[in-house]
Amino acid sequence: MALVSINQLPESILLEVFTHLPARQLLLRCRPVCSLWRDLIDLVTLWKRKCLREGYVTEDRDQCVADWKVFYFLCSLRRNLLRNPCAEEDMRSWKIDSNGGDQWKVESLPGAHGTDFPDPKVKKYFATSYEMCLKSQMIDLKAEGYWEELLDKFRPDIVVKDWFAARADCGCTYHIRVQLASANYIVLASFEPPPMTVHQWNDARWTEHGGKDTQFWAGWYGPRVTNSSIVISHSMTRSPAPCVAQP
Repeated sequence: MALVSINQLPESILLEVFTHLPARQLLLRCRPVCSLWRDLIDLVTLWKRKCLREGYVTEDRDQCVADWKVFYFLCSLRRNLLRNPCAEEDMRSWKIDSNGGDQWKVESLPGAHGTDFPDPKVKKYFATSYEMCLKSQMIDLKAEGYWEELLDKFRPDIVVKDWFAARADCGCTYHIRVQLASANYIVLASFEPPPMTVHQWNDARWTEHGGKDTQFWAGWYGPRVTNSSIVISHSMTRSPAPCVAQP
């Protein structure tokens, strides 16, 4: 039997084979092989199929994706980039910037004069004291798999969430600051809303939205913080009106 080149297969079969290969291998190893493979791997059809196969979109989606390849990678990389967000590993992965009063402490939910967290999987929180307590964490987006062209050209949204609560018997002030920096640590963008103060005798409810208590009592009466997250959004859609569906 004579040997047959893989390129003699119908393009539809090649596309199906590429659909099952890892995305990075497609770009780094397969795309440079020849012009045929390059053209097939650049097709919208391939990346749309991979998105459907991985469950990133469904057949009955009501929006068109602006760039299927970028959308695929953003979906595959989507995760909470913060390490130890729920204090399960004590203070590990966090840099202590300010450790006032009786310093940072990890406590179990619901804690004294506290309430349960909305998500039962969250079991612990970071507790602050009567003087300023601040912690921070630096994330290297390139080390997390995001490359320069993706960040500079498409500029995906960076979604930051934090949950905090006060003790019911003590007020507190909560601070948050998020900065986006370049490779040489030049701040490109900053998000720092005004501090939020919760008064004494509150409902201790957890609010999704560093800190100190307002009574200056010894112990850990300041804001309780947990379930923090930083996620690169995979939102690469356009409204359906101006969009032309692609196969």
